[in-house]
Amino acid sequence: MSVILQLIAGHPVKHFATGDLIIEQGTASGPLYVLIQGEIEVLRDQVRVAKTAAPGNIFGEMSVLLGTPHHATVRTLQPSSLAVIANPFEFLTSSPEATLQVARLLATRLNALNQYLVDVKRQYEGHDHMGMVDDVLDTLMHHQPRRPAR
Repeated sequence: MSVILQLIAGHPVKHFATGDLIIEQGTASGPLYVLIQGEIEVLRDQVRVAKTAAPGNIFGEMSVLLGTPHHATVRTLQPSSLAVIANPFEFLTSSPEATLQVARLLATRLNALNQYLVDVKRQYEGHDHMGMVDDVLDTLMHHQPRRPAR
């Protein structure tokens, strides 16, 4: 992720204390954030779905790309510094390398989710939960999102 850190050089940096909200689920789209230092947790419906301290991790990209409110809450677990990309759509459309970095991040997350679902499917094979897992996998593989408004 060092490439994204190079690409965001010069953007303002905001410092957050432990427990500060960076993004709140359900709120309108806003800036794109890139972790420079610290530790962050991601919560969906009050359930932690991820935790990271990796510099270069990006937050808020789904809301930007889909043109929807934020799908998760992002909160600091320790004092953290994040670059703030105030106009993320312009940033991504003007930098193919930045867009590629976001695409790689999303592909990595999707791959991890797919692996998790395959593991769950194997674990529950022959049980009543298989229909639900099949539906989730089918949705992930065939869902065509609406085009974001520009």
